[in-house]
Amino acid sequence: MTTVSLGLPRLRRPPRDGADAARFGSGPLADQHGRTARDLRVSLTDRCNLRCHYCMPPEGLPWLDRARVLDDEEVVRLVRLAVRDLGVREVRFTGGEPLLRKGLERIVAATTALRTDEGEPVRTSLTTNGIGLHHRARALADAGLTRVNVSLDTLRPDRFAEITRRDRHADVLAGVEAAAAAGLAPVKVNAVLLRGTNDDEAADLLRWALAGGYRLRFIEQMPLDPHGTWRREDMITAEEILSALQREFTLRPRPGAARGAAPAETWDVLGPGGRGPDGVLGDVGIIASVTRPFCGDCDRTRLTADGQVRTCLFSTSETDLLHAMRGGADDAALAATWRSAMWGKLAGHDIDDPAFLHPTRPMSAIGG
Repeated sequence: MTTVSLGLPRLRRPPRDGADAARFGSGPLADQHGRTARDLRVSLTDRCNLRCHYCMPPEGLPWLDRARVLDDEEVVRLVRLAVRDLGVREVRFTGGEPLLRKGLERIVAATTALRTDEGEPVRTSLTTNGIGLHHRARALADAGLTRVNVSLDTLRPDRFAEITRRDRHADVLAGVEAAAAAGLAPVKVNAVLLRGTNDDEAADLLRWALAGGYRLRFIEQMPLDPHGTWRREDMITAEEILSALQREFTLRPRPGAARGAAPAETWDVLGPGGRGPDGVLGDVGIIASVTRPFCGDCDRTRLTADGQVRTCLFSTSETDLLHAMRGGADDAALAATWRSAMWGKLAGHDIDDPAFLHPTRPMSAIGG
C-alpha cells in the first residue's frame, strides 16, 4: 500500500487562564464576524467503501487508529453539549461513510431525543454514499432521522465504476429508493460533475431526480483531494452547470426565499404538468463553494471522527476536544474550548487568493 501523508493539523490550545475561560463561559457559538453556528456536522468515521478518484487513491488512505476515534458515548456527549449549551439546532452525520458506523442508529436516537433551547426537536440528517442504505433506512427513520443526502455522480453503471472504482451503482439506487420509502424526505441527491467524465449528464440527472421526487444538488468540485492535484480550470463551475440545465429546462430562481445560510442556490424547474399556476415540476440546487462562496452567512461548526473542532471545511487548524475529554475536562470546560475555537473563525476560506492553503486533511477525514 502506498502511504499518503495527510500532514498534522495545527491544534489550537484550550483557554489557560480564568479570564479566557470566563470570556467563553456562556452563550452560543459566535465568531468575530457576526455569525452564529447552529448547524453541527459530525463525522463518524474517516473510512469509506468507495474509492472516488477525486477523493482518494485506489488503495485508500491510512485510516485513523480506532483508539483515536470518538466512541458512541463520546459522540453523544459532545452532541448533547452542542445542543444544550451551545445553541446547535441541527445535526448532520457524515463520514467517510457513516453507514460503516455500527452504532449509527443508537447515536441518531440519542440525538433526536434532545431538545433545542426553544424546546424543539433537533433536526437530524445523514450524508451517505448510499451503499447499505436499503438495509438500514427503515431503522434510521425509526430512530428519528429526518432525511438523507445521497451522493450519486452518474446514472451510468460503467461511469460509476470508473469514478468510484467499485461496481455498486445498483446498491446506491436501491438506497435512494429505500430512503424515500422510509419517509426520509426530501431525499437529496448530491452530484459532482467532472470534466471529461460525466459533465454531459446534468440534464439527465435532473430528469431522473424530478421523476423520482428527489431534490438534486450539484456541487462544484472542491480542493479537498489528498493528491493536491485540484485545479480551478478543471472544475465544472456553477455557471457551466446552470447553462447546461437551461438548454433543456425552464428554470426560475426560487422566489420569496432568502438563501441565508443554505449552501445551495435553488431554482424552480417549470414545465407542463407541474404543480401551481406556473407548473413547478420540482427544484434543483447548485452549491458553488468555489465560485460563489457563502462564507458571510455560514452557520456551521464541524466535529471530526477523532474529536477535533473545525470552524470551516477548509480550515488549516483544529481544536482538540478528544484529549481534553479523555483527560477529565467537564462539560463547562469543553464548551469554553469550543466557543473559543469558533470565536477565532476566519471571515472566509479565500480560495481565490493565490496564497490559499489546501487543508491538511482530505474530505474523507474531515466529514462533508
